[in-house]
Amino acid sequence: MIAARQIWPDRIRPLRRVEYDRLVESGLLQDSRTELLLGALIDRTPQGPLHADVIRRLAERLIRELPPQVQTRVQSPLAVSDDSEPEPDLAVVPAGDYRSIHPATALLVVEVADTSVLKDRGIKTAIYAAAGIPEYWLVNLAEGIIEIHRRPESGRYADVDRLDRTGTVTSQVCPVIRIPAIEILG
Repeated sequence: MIAARQIWPDRIRPLRRVEYDRLVESGLLQDSRTELLLGALIDRTPQGPLHADVIRRLAERLIRELPPQVQTRVQSPLAVSDDSEPEPDLAVVPAGDYRSIHPATALLVVEVADTSVLKDRGIKTAIYAAAGIPEYWLVNLAEGIIEIHRRPESGRYADVDRLDRTGTVTSQVCPVIRIPAIEILG
């Protein structure tokens, strides 16, 4: 990777979301697991069995319990800004026709992390907060906690609660969702 100081005074040009979408549509990225974060193509970490199972169980629960006014999307793009199109593990979005355009917002985003905790807690948290997503759950498998981020303000979340296995995850944006943390973390 080129460091900015190596090419100064020139600069690295970030990729815009519309350019990224054209690359995806053309098939140039079909064999890669990337997402666009802050203008950069970021390789996504492969999933271990626990990571995949947590996503499956949470997706099944959300699909079963949420009303028809919302949709649960699994590892699908969110077109949240001109320079970012993350693919969260789960996103609860307003119901709509997304055959020709990705949703631009979500009510709830969930990232499951074992090796990607720094990215999910750092860059992705900032992206979701800047996009005004009201609730973001970070299921931190490495530490055995669930971080609930709420009240986005100026690119950060004003409220962050950390639950261990004894807590219960309660969504403020989707109040029908109340899940014992032990069911998520195992």
